[in-house]
Amino acid sequence: MVTIEREGGDRAMDDHGRGDGPRPAEGAGPPAGPLPYEGVWRFTAPAVDASVPQARRAVRDLLLRQGVPVSDDLLHGLLLIVSELVTNAVRHAALLSPMLAVEVAVGAEWVRVSVEDNHPYRPTALEADHGRTGGRGLLLVREVTREAGGVVDVEHTASGGKVIWAAVPLKPATLP
Repeated sequence: MVTIEREGGDRAMDDHGRGDGPRPAEGAGPPAGPLPYEGVWRFTAPAVDASVPQARRAVRDLLLRQGVPVSDDLLHGLLLIVSELVTNAVRHAALLSPMLAVEVAVGAEWVRVSVEDNHPYRPTALEADHGRTGGRGLLLVREVTREAGGVVDVEHTASGGKVIWAAVPLKPATLP
């Protein structure tokens, strides 16, 4: 069973849901409090196959319980991203990282999902190869995120591992 804990603090976020983003200057207008669905939640899970559907359910239930205004399409895209990122951690990092962490950060206009493990390998998205039956998870994550108007990236952690995250706007991307 997965238990999601709300991260403490009043952490500022930038436009892509990364911590320590800019804060409004003092006296720059009325203080706007966070919306009821804003926050950061994190849970850990063993790097095993059973964690993939558990992570999907936990993220889905969290977004619905918090009342995050996600469309059905965006929700399905986010759950696909979570599935692919957790699957990658289970398949490729479990030997050096028996636990993984999933974080969901929600701002007023965006949602960010990330998966962290302690394996130093930085994965890359493979191009479509119709002869392969796997290995396209990060390509899929990149395309789903791009289609939603978002950003995906991989960062190294202080512990030598990595965190792979995708941030998408809550409102549909507008075409020029």
